[in-house]
Amino acid sequence: MARTSLLERISQVAQAGDRRASWRRLRFIPLAVGALAMAAGLWGGLLQVGVPLPSTELSRFHGALMICGLLGTVISLERAVAAGRWWTYAAPVLSGTGALMLLADIPRAGATSFLLAAAVLLLASLSITVRQPALFTVTLSTAATCWIIGIVHWLAGYSMPVATGWWLNFLILTIAAERLELARIANPPPSSQATFLAAISLLLLGAARNELEADWAPLTGIGLLASSAWLLFHDLARRTIQSGGAVRFTAASILAGHVWLGVAGGLLLLAPLGITLVYDAAVHAVTIGFVFSMVFGHAPIILPAITGIRTQHSDLAFLPLGLLHVSVVVRVGSDLLELADVRAISGVLTVLALIGYAAVLIGSSARRSRTWHR
Repeated sequence: MARTSLLERISQVAQAGDRRASWRRLRFIPLAVGALAMAAGLWGGLLQVGVPLPSTELSRFHGALMICGLLGTVISLERAVAAGRWWTYAAPVLSGTGALMLLADIPRAGATSFLLAAAVLLLASLSITVRQPALFTVTLSTAATCWIIGIVHWLAGYSMPVATGWWLNFLILTIAAERLELARIANPPPSSQATFLAAISLLLLGAARNELEADWAPLTGIGLLASSAWLLFHDLARRTIQSGGAVRFTAASILAGHVWLGVAGGLLLLAPLGITLVYDAAVHAVTIGFVFSMVFGHAPIILPAITGIRTQHSDLAFLPLGLLHVSVVVRVGSDLLELADVRAISGVLTVLALIGYAAVLIGSSARRSRTWHR
């Protein structure tokens, strides 16, 4: 029997869920909370880069809101759909609750709720691993474990760079695992799994050594470079970029993201973290350049599967995608050159890119709906 990919599994479960549309609508609740967490996290991020906004405490929770509140909720919801078991939906509910607690300025309760969400996500990932033992499913479980470790460090009072090192691994390993799964279509050589394992092992060792808190992060830097090289060489997007329409957009988003992963690795490997804002540049090359580029690329696939809302590709989507990567170039450059005013501009560009892409998705959904009802 042919194996079913995780994305295919999500789509199949979502289609089966069409018979119970009232239950499927409940998925909008954690998605709405995730959107709220993103809005609050972006507000806090703009405050951090010096954009003159009404002063709030949101800048303290910028990273937690974006990684745990937004991405943790979305990843947990995606995994719940793939697992197809009712209890797995506790993860996005708990993650969304954690975001609301941060917004209510109850950080310890919020972190505890995130921890419970990560624990449920780990159990859901392990259930998939048991049903389909493979390197990519083990990597998904390892990613969830990284989320847990990061939250534990946060609760224990470690510095934010220590927790961030684990949280970045949570995001990188989750995405890399899904790309590893799809890469099997191209029949990669057996050695590809060994090199993949070596790359993510370096990332895990770097986080275990608390490298993002140190003056230099050699293992993390090499791990990011190795992961970038592996993904660029083996990812199916290398083939699908030659297609057209939505397929080309997804491939372009994915390949551009892989490049930024390598840029982050180069920054950490070549520049001491204590000089200028190298830490900030590397972290945002990963989170904005790599992670959000993947979000752009996968949204037209994942969003319909989770919500039932169908989208229609528009070439206008390339405009916010391009703006997103321009914003990362500006962010990294202004960090390295210590240009405070330009750094603020980079934050505004990122927000405009995200708003622009959301507008394209909403517009394409409305256009598809009108076409469908004619």
